[in-house]
Amino acid sequence: MSDLKDQDFPCSDVIANLGVAFDGLSEKEKKSEINKSKSIFELLIKNKDGKEQSWIIDLKKEGKVVKGKPQGVKPDVTLVMDETFTELASGKLGGQKAYMTGKLKTRGNMMLATKLEGVLKLGQAKQQKARL
Repeated sequence: MSDLKDQDFPCSDVIANLGVAFDGLSEKEKKSEINKSKSIFELLIKNKDGKEQSWIIDLKKEGKVVKGKPQGVKPDVTLVMDETFTELASGKLGGQKAYMTGKLKTRGNMMLATKLEGVLKLGQAKQQKARL
């Protein structure tokens, strides 16, 4: 089981796929992804039982995904949401609609949150390849 997965958070499967996608990138591809946003994203997700878990997407230096609160880094933007993250990551729910309906809240640089969609597409591609 991936260290990104958490059995209490079904959406962690999506995050784990994103982590695998980043791990599979060449150094050149990682640098390209980093240059697109140059940011650190924190995903703070609350499950149906009210438990919270954080994941960090580092697209400033390392191009990787880690589980847990930021250690020694400050996120440029924190995205706070519930399990609707799965819908957001799959494209079934748009980021703007999620924000306007209160399903997604942000802390920090809100404009960087718009760049997350491109990052999530990387994980979607990995998930689609796994189904084939």
